[in-house]
Amino acid sequence: MIEVINVRKSIRGKEILKGVNLKVKRREVMVIAGPSGSGKSTLLRCINRLTEIDGGDILVDGISIKKYNPIQLRRNVGMVFQFPVMFEGRVKDNIAYGLRLLGKTATEKSVEKLAREVGIENLLDADASKLSGGEQQRVAIARTLALEPKVLLLDEPTASLDPENVRKIENLVLKLVRSRDLTVLWVTHDVEQAKRIGDRVAVMKDGRIVTVEDPEKILWSDVYVR
Repeated sequence: MIEVINVRKSIRGKEILKGVNLKVKRREVMVIAGPSGSGKSTLLRCINRLTEIDGGDILVDGISIKKYNPIQLRRNVGMVFQFPVMFEGRVKDNIAYGLRLLGKTATEKSVEKLAREVGIENLLDADASKLSGGEQQRVAIARTLALEPKVLLLDEPTASLDPENVRKIENLVLKLVRSRDLTVLWVTHDVEQAKRIGDRVAVMKDGRIVTVEDPEKILWSDVYVR
């Protein structure tokens, strides 16, 4: 589904990605782990062209991202961040925004369907800015799902959440992988989370992927994740 081929990226004169290679299978949850500053978030941003690569290539479904219109690419490859940004207004307004980006009419039925899919159907009239962190993350996921992505990029989406909401978001994403045939790349520092959710783990160090393995086979003491 995704192939990263010798990707390089420098930011302000510093080389962040130093020839990254990675293959992610369809409907796989690939965890990307590694110490801070190893290039994990930069790699995610490169995959949907929020950051342009300096060298190499990235293929999505066999097609180079360079051949995609960036807006279309970001519909196919959705991204959810650690701190979700809520647009002004109600939860239903935030979800409707995603539908309108796809050129669809945001009917009450279509908005409710997305809200139900992520478990926030009872919050549609709530002020999005006043929700808890876990609820806002669900709104962000619903807004992204409205674009009907094939790939979901998750940049530490549970890092600021309490343990109960961490497990809720994990279970939600794993359910969506099955129901929507999603392919997921999930950046995390949490070893136990990686073991719970990952089909495989790609370990990044100093701008390179040094190993890709089943979570239980990773020597976590060498990864330096908390």
